[in-house]
Amino acid sequence: MKVPVKVDGRALTLSNLDKVLYPDYGFTKAEVIDYYSRIAPVLLPHLLGRPLTVKRFPNGVAGPSFFEKNAPDHTPGWVRRVRLPAPGSTKNRETIDFAVIDDLPTLVYYANLAALELHVPQWRVDEDGRALPPDTLVFDLDPGPPATIVECCRVALLLREVLEDEGLTPRPKTSGSKGLQLYADWDGREKPSAYAKRLAQRLEKEHPKEIVSVMAKKARPGKVFIDWSQNNPAKTTVAPYSLRAKERPTVSTPLRWEEVEGCEHAEELVFLAPDVLARAEKRGDLFCRA
Repeated sequence: MKVPVKVDGRALTLSNLDKVLYPDYGFTKAEVIDYYSRIAPVLLPHLLGRPLTVKRFPNGVAGPSFFEKNAPDHTPGWVRRVRLPAPGSTKNRETIDFAVIDDLPTLVYYANLAALELHVPQWRVDEDGRALPPDTLVFDLDPGPPATIVECCRVALLLREVLEDEGLTPRPKTSGSKGLQLYADWDGREKPSAYAKRLAQRLEKEHPKEIVSVMAKKARPGKVFIDWSQNNPAKTTVAPYSLRAKERPTVSTPLRWEEVEGCEHAEELVFLAPDVLARAEKRGDLFCRA
């Protein structure tokens, strides 16, 4: 069944609203669209100007999925698109036409495509679609079992201390999966990947039983991997407030530092879509720039 709607003056057609996209939780496409529509006031500022990569699940999280960077020709003309170089493209493209979610109609359009996960780089484009220098630094803290997000929180506190000593103000959020991420506004003092790698290696040297800075899986059991490579301009990270394609509709959720400091059990930092809507209504955007 198709339902015509208007969103901020844009005509959209929503489809298959009763399709269950999270079968273990009974969460439908209609609820996905409702979540993204209601979280938009705090989500859109973090998507503004950032080339979009989506992970789509047409038949729900239990079915096949695919990443989509290039906005296909049938994308509505009112969706902003920017053409950017595509070095190392797996499809041998010289350029990619990225969509940019700058408004609510575009966000709803992608929610209707079952684009559950929204991923963006640490840089934006200008009004003419030209890439700007990175404006954000990110550390992705990934626990190697049996470590959990509890151990990630301990590492985040160590990393916070280092970053603050360096004059940066980190902001924590859950990955919406099993880890934690720290962001900070970036001032361009050097290449962010090199800077992040150096800090990760320093913390690994100071805390070798808790932290690892290399990607090798065999080095990670029981430790927290500080993934500094997300600062590569070609890479993306899940956006704040994005859903994740897990058994439940978990969300990459901005946190207060008090929550990081007090975390004793992994489930304390698992937030579902309804939880995040309630948090945003009560606290506003915890991930806004200082």
